Amino acid sequence: MAINLQKGQRIEIGLQKVGVGLGWDPNTSTGYDFDLDASAFMLGENKKLPLDEFFVFYNNQISPDKAVESSGDDLTGGNSDGGDDETLTVDLSKVDPRIQEIIFTVTIHEAEQRRQNFGQVHNSYIRIYNAITNEEIAKYDLDEDFSVETAVEFGRLYKRNGEWKFEAMGNGYKGGLQYFVDKYVG
Repeated sequence: MAINLQKGQRIEIGLQKVGVGLGWDPNTSTGYDFDLDASAFMLGENKKLPLDEFFVFYNNQISPDKAVESSGDDLTGGNSDGGDDETLTVDLSKVDPRIQEIIFTVTIHEAEQRRQNFGQVHNSYIRIYNAITNEEIAKYDLDEDFSVETAVEFGRLYKRNGEWKFEAMGNGYKGGLQYFVDKYVG
């Protein structure tokens, strides 16, 4: 049974392979398709990327330790009918020892030029699931909480006493993917 997470809520995941699914329904209410992008920032103790390649997104689909892999870029939300449109798969057994946390973000591509925000996106969510059994562990809806934002840190996997845990962050920002690159690149 999945947990609907609230901002700041933490859960122990106890898994080796974790999937992070991002879904939304196609919508052209602004005259453009909504192109949401799921990304992962693999951070060291200093809260920065040890190497740029630990930033996994549509132009770098696999981390150097092969622990995080992106399914690629869905430009419209039309890859599925009610399911995940983009996924990030994490194999926690392969994570480089320098990595202490993995931040998952969602951004709207060209949001400023297209005058788009999450308040206009239909049925958008992020979910954490067991990548081996597909059993949903937790889900976080990206609805009216982010009505004017264009970038969201939705959650993080973090290591505490050798165990991986998940925290729903739910921090929204006005900015795109570059906002997070500026924040996490050393």
